[in-house]
Amino acid sequence: MKAGADMKIAGKTVCVFVLLTITKVMRTVGNNRMSATVGNSCVLTCPSKSNITMVTWKISPKVGGPCTLGYRADQNKSDRTNCSDSMNWKFRPDRDPALEIWQVGIDHEGNYTCEVVATEGNFHKTYHLTVLVPPRLTMYCDDHGNPVCKATAGKPAAQILWVLESNSTPKEEGHDNGTVTVLSTFTAHSTNVTNTTCIVSHPAGNRSMTIACHPPDNNGFILLVSITLCFLSIIIFMAVIYYFKLHSDRLCLNTKPPETAPTHSPQDDTMEVEPYTTYVQKENVIYNSVSDLTVGQNLPQGLSPAT
Repeated sequence: MKAGADMKIAGKTVCVFVLLTITKVMRTVGNNRMSATVGNSCVLTCPSKSNITMVTWKISPKVGGPCTLGYRADQNKSDRTNCSDSMNWKFRPDRDPALEIWQVGIDHEGNYTCEVVATEGNFHKTYHLTVLVPPRLTMYCDDHGNPVCKATAGKPAAQILWVLESNSTPKEEGHDNGTVTVLSTFTAHSTNVTNTTCIVSHPAGNRSMTIACHPPDNNGFILLVSITLCFLSIIIFMAVIYYFKLHSDRLCLNTKPPETAPTHSPQDDTMEVEPYTTYVQKENVIYNSVSDLTVGQNLPQGLSPAT
């Protein structure tokens, strides 16, 4: 009987010890989720205790290697290993060992653990830091006159809502840096809708934008088609004219009679020589008359030229 009672007492003692241990662990160990918007500052607190002996921040980012930031009270000295200048103590580590991150970036996302050694015991606290990237909101009208809402490079992916009822299905496109672009096209059940409002819901903040889209103008399309057809008709008409002109020139060349060499007859030579012969004869007659007259003038008196 006594042995059984001792076993019960031992069992109860073990249960109490386990419960106290669990309570102690839950008191000294914390795992918190925290978010920060890219470009802003972020402060991570650490258990503040009196008579701190040593404080160590252990950082494990998703991108890049781990880094540590430590402080020892006995040497009144702090050191860092592989930590960038964008993170440092918020205040003096012996008074408040909080960690501050300036201009949070996507590469700062990860786990941050603070370990404190004090006279009261050892304490540590872990944060899982999530970096939020607000998306860039744009709206435009597509070729069919439908409003399109686009949330570009958000982290996490944004949710797009329409003020009026729509059967739109958002499309997501992921990027290498972890951001997501969401695209949603508004499809109205009624064609009388003019102003359409898009609402983008995101943990970094909500935004809205309104746009007025109109259905495409068919008259402009008809005018464009008419101008194109007219231009093509002019080109075809000029091509036909050029073709017929080229064809007619070839016909003229084919029907032209062959050139023959001119004939030359002896009669033509006689006709060409006769005027010269007549001219020579007249010259001779005139020359003879002049000679006779000259001779008659040079004779002595009493003599007359012989006839």
